[in-house]
Amino acid sequence: MPAFDTTATASTATALAVALGAGLLVGVERERRKGSGPDRAFAGMRTFALAGLMGAAAALTRQPGIMAVGAAFVAGLGLLAYQRDRSGDPGVTTEIALLLTYLTGMLATWSAPLAAALAVTMTGLLAARARLHHWAVQWLRPGELRDGILLAALVLMALPLVPDHALWGGSFNPRVVMQLLVLLLAVQSVAHIANRLLGARQAVGLSALASGFVSSTATIATLGLTARNDPGQARLMAGGGLLSCVSTQLQMLLVASAVQPAWLSVTWLPALAGALLAAAWGTLLLRGGAPHHVEEAPIASPHVEGLAAAQGDHLFSLAGAAAVAALLAGVQVLVHLLRQWLGDAGLFTGVLVAALADLHSALAAAFAAATPDSGQAVVWAVMAALLVHAASKSLTAGLVGGWRYLAWLAPGLWLHTLLVVAGLGWLAG
Repeated sequence: MPAFDTTATASTATALAVALGAGLLVGVERERRKGSGPDRAFAGMRTFALAGLMGAAAALTRQPGIMAVGAAFVAGLGLLAYQRDRSGDPGVTTEIALLLTYLTGMLATWSAPLAAALAVTMTGLLAARARLHHWAVQWLRPGELRDGILLAALVLMALPLVPDHALWGGSFNPRVVMQLLVLLLAVQSVAHIANRLLGARQAVGLSALASGFVSSTATIATLGLTARNDPGQARLMAGGGLLSCVSTQLQMLLVASAVQPAWLSVTWLPALAGALLAAAWGTLLLRGGAPHHVEEAPIASPHVEGLAAAQGDHLFSLAGAAAVAALLAGVQVLVHLLRQWLGDAGLFTGVLVAALADLHSALAAAFAAATPDSGQAVVWAVMAALLVHAASKSLTAGLVGGWRYLAWLAPGLWLHTLLVVAGLGWLAG
């Protein structure tokens, strides 16, 4: 008498149970929408449950012909039901869902967790019909749709085709530049959507946080203009300025991951610690700031060196992000040439000069020049760039926003910068 294989039996039972559960899950959602009477939809809970079981049973036979016949049978049922549909708005959602349920039952015999995840995802999409329709037709703006398609094309088509070869002595890599561009566009898109979802009451903090991904210095200058015109809001504007510094720290990690991932080992902890401190201090200033006219706080998108944040119904500014990526690449080449000419002194000088205008271009150049374990010179250059950039922000805040704005901004600005610098020195040392 042959031995009873309990493992195979348990595996088969699991596959059948998952297939049945997947069919019932999708079927319950379709049952609620099929209606009643002569015009009701052709498939409900029992049909979907049987389709899932049929898929699992066909797959368990391990006969490709039987599996193909089952799929053709389910597809034929869907085609027949569609032809007999006499409703004013026939669709193929139920027909496609039935065939996918059959395939999910087949998948359950190979990977039960994957089949269950597919069933849950499918049910969620079916249940969210009204919300998805409202989002696509009413909430999503034409410019956002165009920008979303463009971003998808860059990620799925352009990025894989860009050459991944270091040029000019390793100082320039087209794939790295394209990755930076995609990161900037993605960050702007997320900030734009978040701004629409959260509303106007959080305009000061959210706009500063979003604009900081383009230029924290420009954001501080813009908020400083508001503080100079209305000194009573100096604390509120300083809180927004500190929140833009959160973006600076997060973008440092983005630049490191795109240019030289080896730097993440020494930057992630100091950058996150600095970002948390700046966020907490900035939020405290925002809550204690003057509450009047918060919703009308005139926070313009920063324009520095031709860079502009996304406005209106656009997810991002392609020209602005391209200019940022070009600036980062140009500074990398410049710092590389200075280092070739003057050695570590050239690296240090180039990074400090770049940090006066844009921190991330300076950091990208330093990250691309060497890894953190290549020597202390590059680590000191990164630390000095952070300090120089903080000084540049402080000078901008004082000149544009006045002493009261600077007094509220400077403590949080310098404390979180020193925390990041000290963390870098400790981890790299």
